[in-house]
Amino acid sequence: MTDTRTLKGKTLFITGASRGIGKAIALRAARDGANVVIAAKTSEPHPKLPGTIFSAAEEVEAAGGKALPILCDIRDDAQVAEAVARTVDTFGGIDILVNNASAISLTGTLDTPLKRWDLMMGVNGRGTFACSQACLPHLLKAENPHILTLSPPLNLNPRWFQHHTAYTIAKYAMSLCTLGMSAEFRGKVGVNSLWPRTIIGTAAIAMLKGAAEFDNCRKPEILADAAHAILTRDARTCTGHFFIDDEVLAEEGVTDLEPYAVKPGAPLAPDIFLD
Repeated sequence: MTDTRTLKGKTLFITGASRGIGKAIALRAARDGANVVIAAKTSEPHPKLPGTIFSAAEEVEAAGGKALPILCDIRDDAQVAEAVARTVDTFGGIDILVNNASAISLTGTLDTPLKRWDLMMGVNGRGTFACSQACLPHLLKAENPHILTLSPPLNLNPRWFQHHTAYTIAKYAMSLCTLGMSAEFRGKVGVNSLWPRTIIGTAAIAMLKGAAEFDNCRKPEILADAAHAILTRDARTCTGHFFIDDEVLAEEGVTDLEPYAVKPGAPLAPDIFLD
């Protein structure tokens, strides 16, 4: 009998997978023997952020997967179309899309230049829609196809808009894609979102919030393990959910989350959008 709880042989198209959460999801899939497309903008080392599409691809291969690094700005639909075509040419199809790429600026209205608004809307909302649209014709041919988007539950409590209206709108645009597409493709493609209970310790967060708060985070691996659990479920019935990482793991019987802590025993910083 085939083991359905593995991603062995599956092809994942992961945006923003050169570092952080996207790379962690890629490496978890690679350990199963999956094909992983690293679709991201970083081909040259960033002065402050580690990792490129090529270094991530090397890690995927070392973990047991097959990697295809593709330089892709998901705001450019021609680049998205080319990346999807290369994926299908290389691996024969696409089983899973992970919309991980995201731009963030936790700034108030008067401190958010329109250029930054355009970046966040272009990457978060438009990019998620563009990648989903480009992958769907191939996902519809797959055996157990999923779209998983790293975005929060749609929480209209004004406190989540008050201090960063632009970012919240841009991030919720990703969640609205989940809401709409899960209904549109119900029974054909599993479309879900995943969000962390706590802030996740990545190099980008260290830059944003400072190293002092890093100890109060969980590691990206908690999202990688939660994503794996979702992506191995039946896509025909597992759809339209806004999953929280610790709840997914609890459903899988994982109750000890201490190994995911950056600093075990330290108080955890809750993520935004969760009351």
